[in-house]
Amino acid sequence: MTGGLGFQRGIDGGEITMRKLVVAVAAAAVVTAGVACSTLGRAGFEQPVVHLRDVKVRGLGLTGGSLDVLLSVYNPNHYRLDATRLTYKVALAGDSVTLATGALDSRFTVQDRDSTTVTIPVSFTYSGIGTAGKSILGTGAVDYHVMGDVTVASSVGNFTVPYSQTGRFTTTGVAR
Repeated sequence: MTGGLGFQRGIDGGEITMRKLVVAVAAAAVVTAGVACSTLGRAGFEQPVVHLRDVKVRGLGLTGGSLDVLLSVYNPNHYRLDATRLTYKVALAGDSVTLATGALDSRFTVQDRDSTTVTIPVSFTYSGIGTAGKSILGTGAVDYHVMGDVTVASSVGNFTVPYSQTGRFTTTGVAR
């Protein structure tokens, strides 16, 4: 027997079939709302800004040394960001020399419309920095490029966003 809406009625008068239809429609509405909220959240999310803040020499030896590379992470959003991972590549001399690559898996928080400094420990050899080392010794400066991505958790979801910043490092500090 067929009901007025074209649904097949069983012994129960179509109540179970109608309930299944209502549950399916409700589930579809919840999934659609979740996707819409996620899309709206991403549209309202502004990417963090990461740039090289400073490089500090921790120690020098006969074959190389160790540095602390300080990255500044700025949050332009109106809510805090909890970073769970930051990958990085620090390149010198027009990307011809890779000084450091890696990932920081330690969590850090950047408050809304604020910055925080993340320190990356870097070991290097003199032979490994070649052209960049000659540039620093000769002119006191070298071009740098810092890039990677940062994974953040926020009130509107988790995001992994790329960053890239270039500039010039001098023996007196970072010039942008």
